[in-house]
Amino acid sequence: MQDLDHLIARAAELLRQAHYAVAMTGAGHSTPSGIPDFRSPESGLWAQVNPMAVASIFAFRQDPQAFYDWIRPLARLMIKAQPNPAHYALARLEAAGRLKSVITQNIDGLHQKAGSQRVYEVHGHMRQATCVRCYRVVPADSLIEQFLKRGEVPHCSCGGVMKPNVILFGEQLPLQVLTAAQQDARACDLMLVAGSSLEVEPAASLPLMALGHGARLIIVNYQPTYLDERADVVIHADVAEVLPRIAEMVITS
Repeated sequence: MQDLDHLIARAAELLRQAHYAVAMTGAGHSTPSGIPDFRSPESGLWAQVNPMAVASIFAFRQDPQAFYDWIRPLARLMIKAQPNPAHYALARLEAAGRLKSVITQNIDGLHQKAGSQRVYEVHGHMRQATCVRCYRVVPADSLIEQFLKRGEVPHCSCGGVMKPNVILFGEQLPLQVLTAAQQDARACDLMLVAGSSLEVEPAASLPLMALGHGARLIIVNYQPTYLDERADVVIHADVAEVLPRIAEMVITS
């Protein structure tokens, strides 16, 4: 516990010293809210299914029903999920002027629910859906509600299949969002990585980009990452426990 206390205090000190701090979050940031991650050996979403068979754009175009069958229980969890203390901690840091933005790989919208204002969702979100035929974009709430009731693939008025605005394997990340995230990665003097394994590109390279421009790096994640050796502080613990303590130290100091 003493080592953890020391690491948390050191992380808080670095955040206090930073002039332009940015957070980057991954699936581990939302697991305390009841949303499973993708890569845990037994409980991860990819432990049960081949991601290329259900969550690639190629598979979606060939068999959208398989994608919707797979995402249905996950969509239920996301709709019911509430922000956890780690989400609120980042929102507090931003409101206090200590954090400029949150770059997230998550599609659940929990950062916004917690009050974060400047959020870059590099893997998309579930708030809208786009027709794969006519490219009409619509709010996804009613589509998701009907889909959860009936289990049927939602269709556009033109007859095309509606696809949620989440990034599937084989798709490019949203250019404007990715560009903004990269700009903040270059501009920041500290990046806080929370709940990300840093295994999915190109998002995994954003902390490396920050380091290349002289930023300090804090990593809070249960499992080791490829950048642990280059980070100033590494905490292998629960983000929902660690981040609120860091935020409290930074804001009340």
